[in-house]
Amino acid sequence: MRQPLLADRGFYLGPLFRRAADRHGAVFVTLDRPLDVAPALGTDLSYTVLAEVVEELSGRLWEAGVRPSEQVVVHKADNVDIMLLTCAVSRIGAVPVLLSPALAPEVAGQLLGRLRQPWLITDAATLDGLKDIALAGLVRRTLSVDDAPRAEPLAKYTGAEPPPPVRLHPREPALITHSSGTTGVPKLAVHCARTMWNRLVPQQAMGLPTRGETAALHMSFVHSRFYHLLGVLLHFGSPLVLLTDPDPASVGPLLVRHRPGIVETHPNTFVLWEELAGAPGAPLSRVRSYGSTFDAIHPRTVRRLLDASRRRTPWLVQLYGQSETGPVAFQVVTRRSAARADGRRVGFGIPGFTRVRVTDAEGRRVAPGTPGRIEARTRGRILTYLGMPDRYDRQLTDGWWEMGDLGYRDRLGALYLIDREIDRIDAVHSNLEIEDTLMSRLEELREVVIVPGADREPVPVVCVRGERPLDPERWRRATADLPAMAEPRQWRFEELPMTATWKVKRVEIARILTEGAPV
Repeated sequence: MRQPLLADRGFYLGPLFRRAADRHGAVFVTLDRPLDVAPALGTDLSYTVLAEVVEELSGRLWEAGVRPSEQVVVHKADNVDIMLLTCAVSRIGAVPVLLSPALAPEVAGQLLGRLRQPWLITDAATLDGLKDIALAGLVRRTLSVDDAPRAEPLAKYTGAEPPPPVRLHPREPALITHSSGTTGVPKLAVHCARTMWNRLVPQQAMGLPTRGETAALHMSFVHSRFYHLLGVLLHFGSPLVLLTDPDPASVGPLLVRHRPGIVETHPNTFVLWEELAGAPGAPLSRVRSYGSTFDAIHPRTVRRLLDASRRRTPWLVQLYGQSETGPVAFQVVTRRSAARADGRRVGFGIPGFTRVRVTDAEGRRVAPGTPGRIEARTRGRILTYLGMPDRYDRQLTDGWWEMGDLGYRDRLGALYLIDREIDRIDAVHSNLEIEDTLMSRLEELREVVIVPGADREPVPVVCVRGERPLDPERWRRATADLPAMAEPRQWRFEELPMTATWKVKRVEIARILTEGAPV
């Protein structure tokens, strides 16, 4: 018997595509590269086809021996089949553990060590990168989506009959993802169907105005936000364009072909996609809603994206939160509000689901306008950090979760983000605010990141579009009224250490500058 999407107030990934196919039919799903698990299907698929792939994969996994509540790590090259394998694992009641393909092998090995003899689904290239990791002592069995040595091919079980769906209790672990790892080894975040439901419902309400519009997504398939957005889009029957390559040269023609009304990606990818604003064929001309997830997005980028749309009232939805909490605050930016928007404003708590407050070092709520630590109370908080319960407990105070950010609230209750606590530089009020200012003044910048130098002085690391050097005179004019900073260090954007969601690892950059390590 098929299980409802929100049965018992739980969000279950296993039935997502089958439920969508039954409700909406063969809605198209376009990929920019074929599935590794089914390359013969090509790139023009549908809800129905993907539902069949999920069920067929779940049959293979069941035949291989995977059983309910067992942990199944999906760690392979970036592609849409990460999502399909996740749904297939969930469909038989096992627990998907999603490890980013961008993780260093030694970090992946550490995370595998926190699990309890999981299954591993991988591919030849990823497995080769793990050759120095003693997998035999860490994993139960290794399955490969291709013909990887030292692994059992998943195709061996092709044709196995899919078992009936299995649904775990809403409070049991149902999905394990990892934090961004911007400050060290990532933590494993344990989600359950109940907390995932509490994240889904408000996002579903936000999706009502664009229900059924074609959606183009370039997001990390190992991030929990992707699955909540997927749940919203499938519920409303939106055609999907799923992208693995963010290069504007390949993205532009696909967007021209499909004219999406919804576009969501990571903030740093949106900076790259500023090039699409004036691209041939006007690929962003039909966009009604942009989605920017969890990280700050530069006001310059917001204005360019909104101006690229020919819809009467396009908007950008900004969500502030983290993997452990889901979104805890949101705001909607329009063309009119973008012209005067403060890039540090991240909006309000989600009524009925989240609350935010700002406290001092002793945990006392501070007055409006006073900077302090941002804390959130949310019904979507994860169950724990796997293998690190003490670390999880340290971030909780009477149900309030420490976000690790500094900010303040205005008299109306809107939340403003100043900086991550760990990135704070005494000589600068807000690194993020200065970065926004520089991005707006210097259109040639692809990115600018301000980090502490050896003596805690602010050091700007800049990336310019193309290969040209930064113009020293333009830099001097742009920074004349800003706090004193060290001379800018110019790097190529590809040299920046980043997470799977293109979040810059500021601590790592500071370490490189301080220790004089090669870029």
